[in-house]
Amino acid sequence: MIKTILIDDEPLARSMVLEYLQDHADIQVVAECNDGFEGVKAIQQHQPDLVFLDIQMPKLTGFEMLELLDKQPHIIFTTAFDEFALKAFEKNAIDYLLKPIRPDRFEQAIEKFKTAFQSKEAPKIDTQKLQESMEEESLERIVVKTGNQIKIIPVQQILFLEAYDDYVKIHTPDGMFLKNKTMSSFEEQLDPKQYVRVHRSFIVKVDQLQKIEPMEKDSYIATLLTGEKVNISKSGYARLKQVIGL
Repeated sequence: MIKTILIDDEPLARSMVLEYLQDHADIQVVAECNDGFEGVKAIQQHQPDLVFLDIQMPKLTGFEMLELLDKQPHIIFTTAFDEFALKAFEKNAIDYLLKPIRPDRFEQAIEKFKTAFQSKEAPKIDTQKLQESMEEESLERIVVKTGNQIKIIPVQQILFLEAYDDYVKIHTPDGMFLKNKTMSSFEEQLDPKQYVRVHRSFIVKVDQLQKIEPMEKDSYIATLLTGEKVNISKSGYARLKQVIGL
């Protein structure tokens, strides 16, 4: 028996998926969830094989929810994005159902899932790449997992970012948090007038700079309002000059 979970804040969309699943006796719905928080808990509890996941939900988006999972099940996205935006899904070999969901497209998605499931193909979605390809607007918040808790960090609370192996340290007034994301992706998504990549290992919020001092040849060190110190490279200093007019 294949276990599945429906995660969508629209009851009508969930009921439609339930109706279509009546023709698939080998698929059992073990939970229905209204938002991403419920979804994370349900996935951890039931360990489903398949999840029907809405993208645009309150509290947590579908992408943010997936980033919090230690192990991903197979995902079929249910979305109201237009056809142009859906090209991003095709590039990443992810299946999706455009609302309102057509019966024939539902069957195609189920067949695609079953083929992958029977071949023991490990599900792996690059949510970071997918989200970046679908969103051009500036990053507004970051979702991180700390132990069993989920924390949402508004971008304006970021004091500076620091590279840490395959992670990025997010320094905030509430402490430091780790995010499995690249410095380059943060650099592309953050407002360049507020956040500057001053070094390959550091991105700083401009209004947190207290003073900048020369350190070695063509390099500097910045002291932040918190008292912490950040290295500035030659190219980083040039970028900083353009933003704050040094």
